[in-house]
Amino acid sequence: MLPETDADVAFTAVVTAAGGVVAALSPATRGLVWAASSGEGELEAVLRSHPGIAWVQLPWAGVDAFGGLLTRARGDGRVWTSAKGAYAQPVAEHALMLLLAVLRELPRRVRAEAWEADQRGRSLYGARVVIVGAGGIAVELLRLLAPFGVHTTIVRRADAAVPGAGRTVSVDRLHEALTGADVVVVAAALTAESSGLLGAAELDVLAPGAVVVNVARGGLVDTDALVAALESGRLGGAGLDVTDPEPLPTGHPLWRAPNCIVTPHVADTEAMTVPLFAERIARNTAAFLGSGDFVGRIDLEAGY
Repeated sequence: MLPETDADVAFTAVVTAAGGVVAALSPATRGLVWAASSGEGELEAVLRSHPGIAWVQLPWAGVDAFGGLLTRARGDGRVWTSAKGAYAQPVAEHALMLLLAVLRELPRRVRAEAWEADQRGRSLYGARVVIVGAGGIAVELLRLLAPFGVHTTIVRRADAAVPGAGRTVSVDRLHEALTGADVVVVAAALTAESSGLLGAAELDVLAPGAVVVNVARGGLVDTDALVAALESGRLGGAGLDVTDPEPLPTGHPLWRAPNCIVTPHVADTEAMTVPLFAERIARNTAAFLGSGDFVGRIDLEAGY
């Protein structure tokens, strides 16, 4: 397991419990759990010098930080797995928190220093909600949204139905799906094809005062278009756990945009992710040793 992290003890324990052996890299190494969220070049060097490695586990649901390596790994015969789906519950929970906070105008309310007569604020009940993406976060968010009686549309690469969604459409119908929507939640993978998926044209067809929530990757949304839509009042607010650029620089317009909440990519904190990633490591170690199927297998052609 490389490189070392504060969670090494937990990760080592689950590998051992699943029947694996944790040891320093050597010609005998066959599986690798990469516990760092970056280090593409270092990982590639490790794999180049240890060609016997047949399985690589990456730590996050999004693998865009390793995109170049994954492209070059097509056809290498290795099994690549990520943590996609593992952190769905905390991230979906965070998305719902951001959504409710923005609808209820909390960015302004929490800064108030006097009793306000202003009556702005909206309910989520019965809203038209579009979720871009159909992975674990989207599925869990559908479950959390169900009590609100919202009308949901999932936008994904293929139009295969997603259980719990009112309707499912393919990404080529994104513009149609967004037209008149009250809420858009971005929960898709960032790839070369999905970069800038929500731009000015897409934001412009939302219902007046619509809310955008992004818990996926900042690059999925055109930041300049988002800022312009917020400042003009065309959008009613935004809840962002991810931004482009990231970290968001001090003084960036998003920090002062109307009814906008920015959280610093903390939808899944270390306290949440360590036990969830440990569970993923345990399952995939067992699969590598012949017991069960791999979970979160990366489609190298799709890039996630």
